[in-house]
Amino acid sequence: MDSTIDKHGFRPNVGIVLVQTPPKPESASRVLWARRIGGFNAWQFPQGGIHAGESPQDAVYRELHEEIGLLPDAVTILGQTSDWLRYRLPKHMRRNNSTPGFVGQKQKWFLLELIDSDNKVILDGGASPEFQDWQWVSYWYPITAIVDFKRAVYRSALTQLLPYLP
Repeated sequence: MDSTIDKHGFRPNVGIVLVQTPPKPESASRVLWARRIGGFNAWQFPQGGIHAGESPQDAVYRELHEEIGLLPDAVTILGQTSDWLRYRLPKHMRRNNSTPGFVGQKQKWFLLELIDSDNKVILDGGASPEFQDWQWVSYWYPITAIVDFKRAVYRSALTQLLPYLP
């Protein structure tokens, strides 16, 4: 991948919160939650690096297709976070072969509404699938279920994206 790492050691990245419009107005919105391949209980939102010269929105559409098989016409972008949200990786997960040293991710988060059927979600359509399972969960559930080092970013992203919910 040809992502760049900034002078502080953060790799630019996009995070995707895909929301399913509730079937009834009184129902709560649900978001797509995916389990990584090889992780016993490693669930997360789809996310991925921004390639050099690529806009965050273009990265969202690319990652959406690569990770969960959806094309741009299957979704509507409802909103995005106002600024970069950062998290540091635990030292044992950092790449040591990059200059400057890779310390974590800086992310722009996007709220997308699925306007197509969820049977279009395909996890194994790309060259190297990242997820093995997915489910719809309540909007705030991921904050309680994500690994500790990503929790503050998830809380901030979901809080900032909340006003854009349909």
